[in-house]
Amino acid sequence: MANDTDTDTDTATDVFEEHRSVLMGVAYRMLGRVADAEDVVQEAWMRWSGADRSEVREPRGYLVRVATRLAIDRLRQVRSRKEAYVGPWLPEPYATDFGDTIPDTAERAVLADSVSLAVLVVLESLSPLERAVFVLREAFGFPYAEIAAILERGEPAVRQLAGRARRHVDEGRPRYEVDPVERRELTERFLAAAAEGDLEGLMSLLAPDVRLIGDSGGLSKAPSRVIESADKVGRFLNGVARKGVTDVSFRFLELNGGPAILILSAGRPDSVFQLDVVDGRIQRVYVMRNPEKLLSLAGE
Repeated sequence: MANDTDTDTDTATDVFEEHRSVLMGVAYRMLGRVADAEDVVQEAWMRWSGADRSEVREPRGYLVRVATRLAIDRLRQVRSRKEAYVGPWLPEPYATDFGDTIPDTAERAVLADSVSLAVLVVLESLSPLERAVFVLREAFGFPYAEIAAILERGEPAVRQLAGRARRHVDEGRPRYEVDPVERRELTERFLAAAAEGDLEGLMSLLAPDVRLIGDSGGLSKAPSRVIESADKVGRFLNGVARKGVTDVSFRFLELNGGPAILILSAGRPDSVFQLDVVDGRIQRVYVMRNPEKLLSLAGE
């Protein structure tokens, strides 16, 4: 027969697992790296399992408070690591399944937007506190009073942080309405044109001022600077396609709330391509080739 300690542990585990996805969502949006977010969630579990849970009236709020504070601390620690990064930096691709688990509603749109590469790149320029307020408010809809309690700040100060963060994000991210069907169709056409070496077809998909941002961290081949203009981006992609990848295969999957192309070489993740689409044209091409950031996709 299970004793009281075993029962209490089982209950603690069940409660934590119920909120794990929210904790992971907060931590990833705060840090932009799956491994760092998983570390935060694991540390939150350690604190939860060792806490006096009889004093916790609202487990979700308690766990989000713990995870947010841990993420803020870690974000301050990794800033220097990003400053020394080789070449452009992109968030680590994050597998999502909004399309399968959340109906096509406003909630789904908000969650997908808040985890998109375009928004996460802009969030990098916010202070840790601004980023925390933005994530909790915009992505998860926490009331200002609750955010103030989580961050141990006054509510007026939290509202100021929220306003500043929102203005900064609105100024920095592309302004467009995302049509998921159109984005998927353009992603498929992009792959077909690139794989076939169809430069003319590829150029027809690119906006004149398209930008290609590649992230290798100096660990594989990728552009060390952002490539701009349809002509330069098209020719670069055409050149990559001509060189080819050994034993290559392709897979479509949902990453960061939108369609993406996972390229595998001999069954292992080689690179990820994801597109931002504006008015029927590709505005940004994100290329992830840092092998350390592709590890989490090995089983996808």
